[in-house]
Amino acid sequence: MSTFTIESTRSGFVESFHVVSVAVVDAEGALVAASGDPDRVTFWRSAAKPFQSLPLVQDGAADRYGFGPRELALACASHSSEPMHRALAMQMLRACGCEEHQLACGPHPPLSPAVAEEAQRTGVVLTPRWNNCSGKHAGMLALARHHGWDPKGYASAGHPVQERIQDEVAKWTGLPRDAFVKGVDGCVAVAFALPLRAMATAWARFGISEDPSARRLREAMLAHPELVAGKGRACTDMMTAFRGEAVVKIGAEGVYCAALPQARLGVALKVEDGDARCAAPALLAVLQAVAAQKGLPLSLAGLEHHAEPRLLNTRGEVTGTLRAVGELGFA
Repeated sequence: MSTFTIESTRSGFVESFHVVSVAVVDAEGALVAASGDPDRVTFWRSAAKPFQSLPLVQDGAADRYGFGPRELALACASHSSEPMHRALAMQMLRACGCEEHQLACGPHPPLSPAVAEEAQRTGVVLTPRWNNCSGKHAGMLALARHHGWDPKGYASAGHPVQERIQDEVAKWTGLPRDAFVKGVDGCVAVAFALPLRAMATAWARFGISEDPSARRLREAMLAHPELVAGKGRACTDMMTAFRGEAVVKIGAEGVYCAALPQARLGVALKVEDGDARCAAPALLAVLQAVAAQKGLPLSLAGLEHHAEPRLLNTRGEVTGTLRAVGELGFA
């Protein structure tokens, strides 16, 4: 089996390395390329958000409450808590007759260092709208309101919202409904653990699906990458640079997924030790390898700082980099 790692260097010396498992599959679930363990079972985390948001569109809640591409992009987002993100989350809540206190997700420091620094400097009190998942949770509340389900407990296992989402995850991954390990995500919603190959299958299908709901979510993410993450974040920069050739979404603990519509492929990877710093350079290296193999027009121009991030000391001096080494094994 091919091996693929991210090396962390310091002063020209490899200080540590991070093993990455990768599955690249087609829409039928056939393995096209792999590294490490493509059947590694791990939690999908936030890379599942487009599939968690599908019922919002399919069941008519998005149309009922006037959610357009911007709202749908935020429902799929791990946003940076920028003002536009927080305002849009509140707009979604108001549209479905809910209030911020009903969000099950708690506050946390913004994922954007710049936004986090400003919040600390100004002494702002962080509330649930600041959570990077507030758009997803607003969408879940809207789904509950639309169906007339009690919104209380909407994020917990067994609630009709989560049962509906589990049905959709089973459909897109091709796994039996009872095949998932269920856990509690960082935002307290249900998290699903499944093989990387199944994640990649779902993303391959998402990338080419003509299902109106999937197409709307996919097009919303591509039209508004600034809402899916934020200024300077990898998801935003990649989708902007790739100009529709790839849909990408990060998850916590070193998970990253992507769809390559032109090649009809999906990608899922896991940095085995969960180092989040390594996820973006790992995905970019995988996408570059697949693009070279399949003749895809994916350029890393403008993404060099994500492909090989610089490591700095406390004075802002460069001490090393993160860099991808190894290769994918193609079938």
